[in-house]
Amino acid sequence: MTQRRALVLRHHREDGPGLVADALAARGFDLEVVLFTATSPTPSLDGVNVVVILGSSSAVYDAEVEQAWFARELALIEQADRAAIPVLGICFGAQALCRSFGGVVEPGDDPEIGWYTVTPTADSPIAPGPWFEYHFDVCRLPDAATTWATSSRCVQAFAIGRHVGVQFHPELDADQLRDWFEAGGDDARSLGYDPTELIEQTRHEEPQARERARALVDAFLEHARSFDPNPSSESAR
Repeated sequence: MTQRRALVLRHHREDGPGLVADALAARGFDLEVVLFTATSPTPSLDGVNVVVILGSSSAVYDAEVEQAWFARELALIEQADRAAIPVLGICFGAQALCRSFGGVVEPGDDPEIGWYTVTPTADSPIAPGPWFEYHFDVCRLPDAATTWATSSRCVQAFAIGRHVGVQFHPELDADQLRDWFEAGGDDARSLGYDPTELIEQTRHEEPQARERARALVDAFLEHARSFDPNPSSESAR
């Protein structure tokens, strides 16, 4: 089988693809994890079969962020779309997909931090969860998008063409959440969330979260493959 490549964009050194990386590796992908910031070069999509975009503490509607680096990321999403390379957007990555295709991202009424269940739409491949959430903004999807899951607060998963966005964090394990809180997390603390409690709950959820991440990656790859006119293609299988 032809070896496939997954390009992963992270925006902070404490971030990583975690459980999603394990799922992609199990499906035969080599991963290239790239730090995408104002000082980093834009990575090439040559030889890339799928792109994964992780979260960020920035907002996709911040003009200074867009000028510094996010405009290049939007251009990379557009390039991936033209090249028929599927993108899996996670949290900020999902919001980037939403904006790239004409949707709107704006502050939500309430943050979601912690483990939440979601409500899949009919025929959606998304499991109810629980999934870990850490976001303050919400997506207003473009007409071209199909909603895959919602919660009382916002859209939680969607597809746009061959691309998939999820507001939650399927990649997260307890060690990465600990790294997040060590690097910051003051916003969560100020809202009354207990980092130690969330880390322990995440450790408890980890075995089931790993299985849900595998199922999500499979659903993403199968969805992307449904757009391939050549059933024998190895591009995203």
